[in-house]
Amino acid sequence: MNEVIFQPLIGAPWIVALAVLAAALLALAVWRRLAAWALRALALGCLLVALCNPLLQDEARKPLSDIVILVVDDSASQDLSDRAFQTAQAIEAIKAQVGRLTNTELRIVTVPDGAQNAGTLAMEALSRAVAAEPQARLAGAILLTDGQVHDLQAVPALPAPLQVLLTGRQGDWDRRLQITNAPAFAIMGEDSVVKFRIDDQGAAPLAETVDVTIALDAEPPATFTVPLGQELELPIQLPHAGINVLQLSVAGVDGELTDRNNAAVVQINGVRDRLSVLLVSGEPNPGERVWRNLLKSDPQVDLVHFTILRPPEKQDGVPVSELSLIAFPTKELFVDKIKDFDLIIFDRYAMRGILPMSYLQNVVDYVNEGGTVLVAAGPEFGTVDSLWRSPLAQVLPVEPTSVMIEEGFRPAVTDLGRRHPVTEGLEALAPEGGWGRWFRLVEVNQIAGQALMSGPQGKPLLVLNRVGKGRVAVLASDQSWLWGKGFEGGGPQLELLRRLGHWMLKQPELEEEALTASVAGQTMTVSRRTVLDTVPLPVTVTLPDGTVTTLPLAEASPGVFQAVWPVPQLGLYRLAQGELSLVVAVGPSAPKEFEETIATADKLAPLVAATVGGVMRLEAGIPDIRLVNPGRPAAGRGWIGITPRGAYEAGEISVAPVLPSWLWLMLAGLAAVGAWLVEGRRRT
Repeated sequence: MNEVIFQPLIGAPWIVALAVLAAALLALAVWRRLAAWALRALALGCLLVALCNPLLQDEARKPLSDIVILVVDDSASQDLSDRAFQTAQAIEAIKAQVGRLTNTELRIVTVPDGAQNAGTLAMEALSRAVAAEPQARLAGAILLTDGQVHDLQAVPALPAPLQVLLTGRQGDWDRRLQITNAPAFAIMGEDSVVKFRIDDQGAAPLAETVDVTIALDAEPPATFTVPLGQELELPIQLPHAGINVLQLSVAGVDGELTDRNNAAVVQINGVRDRLSVLLVSGEPNPGERVWRNLLKSDPQVDLVHFTILRPPEKQDGVPVSELSLIAFPTKELFVDKIKDFDLIIFDRYAMRGILPMSYLQNVVDYVNEGGTVLVAAGPEFGTVDSLWRSPLAQVLPVEPTSVMIEEGFRPAVTDLGRRHPVTEGLEALAPEGGWGRWFRLVEVNQIAGQALMSGPQGKPLLVLNRVGKGRVAVLASDQSWLWGKGFEGGGPQLELLRRLGHWMLKQPELEEEALTASVAGQTMTVSRRTVLDTVPLPVTVTLPDGTVTTLPLAEASPGVFQAVWPVPQLGLYRLAQGELSLVVAVGPSAPKEFEETIATADKLAPLVAATVGGVMRLEAGIPDIRLVNPGRPAAGRGWIGITPRGAYEAGEISVAPVLPSWLWLMLAGLAAVGAWLVEGRRRT
């Protein structure tokens, strides 16, 4: 390409001054009506041009091809109906048409489902493709999609038209169930509300109601008839603490695009309301503060604590008003409100006439009906005043021998205790040299339950038992406080008592027989906890599509058996093993790709209009591709346009004077001589 450039022989101000002077002289010549003023102008012009030193620059340019970017939506919603066939046809047609254009290349970018259920990230893919190419070569972009794009905020700045080719059919329709509001947590025993709605999208047949099936965890499902297009409220009460899975679904209908969005799953964590604990201490002792501090440190626990400072039969002249702030409300606690407590702890309590036998029978009834009792035993447990010699003996898992062992010993976890969640792994928390010693143990004989810890000669130290619907535990020593003081290195006092308290309060994570599952991505880890010394039977798994498989379990740690399984599909899985059952949701019940399935250009229309592009439905045929000038409309009936860019690559550059300097001077001289001759003749 040739181009004229200037390299002045003198400074620009001098050239401007000479040009002004030349213009003044020419004006004078014209004013005086000199005949050769034009030749004078030619002479002065040649001199000025010579001073400007014009040069002819010749640049060798290599034309570059224009680039058209084709972004293909290959997400899950593109597999609905015949959209995949439409897409394949359009890709081949675009390849052929762009291939026939002169000096034009096609770049194809495929967009799968976004990670972590992000949907269709077509704009991010287009942005990366645009950034990878020179802006000067971009002639246009074509987006082949159903229009359901989920990252419109990432749209790039395009120097050329954006065209959208829409898959799908005008007559498509779909039914969708969605949960609009659901609590993450719910209090056990109280009503919670889940809001949902069912909508028909697209060219749906007329309908006013639909049957919805509701299933809560492993309970039998129930079906109700509900109106379409309205937000509905579903009151529920969670059946158990921990994760509860609620599933709502409607049956698929012939003609709808998909039934993948006909179900919705929500996981609600069931939590107890504030737990009420009654702590009755028989007399002040170092361990009393341990229980009090532990329970007061838990914000979920409401603690009622009474300490028996003096038995009724003791007469020492001290007024009762100086021994207590309030009277011990035995009838209110053990008759009227006993069922309000989640746990009753007897800490070194002795039968000294404070509680009538009928009240302790109420405690027995309370346990059988689902209550929990913990006995922290001291020396009085082996005496005539022992709780064993009361109606409470009906539910206690041990009986005292009236022997008090007072010697140093290190508590030990039994073989059963290594498999029980209350004491599992406690040995790993031992300091160097082992746990510190305790110095007192009430000798008891185990008559029921499970011994998790032992003292000297293997004597039971911690025994747990289930009675009726309730639970009972006996800690046959009052020396646990030594661990908290760090005596001889101490031990896991707080962890032991915390776990014991949570087991008594029926926390799901401390159940000794439990089936649980966790999901990471599309990998499910099934765990079976048991205190039995045999390998549990395989877990039966019912997949979302109704097929059934079994998972064998392998021992992962004492009392814990696991299976790691890559799940084949997203959805709701039902696990069962004997009397234990579990429902697990893997991924969303309706992935983002199936939330909106009707093909539409509503989301992309503003972006297309900003680049003077267009939207075409492939249902009407594949449009032609034409070349249009920049700024002109780039879409019409049956065609879309791209803008040629004319980009090039600069090559070798050569520079030469337009005319030699001597030739400019010769032209100026000839013009001056011609002016002199013309004017001389006229004067003669």
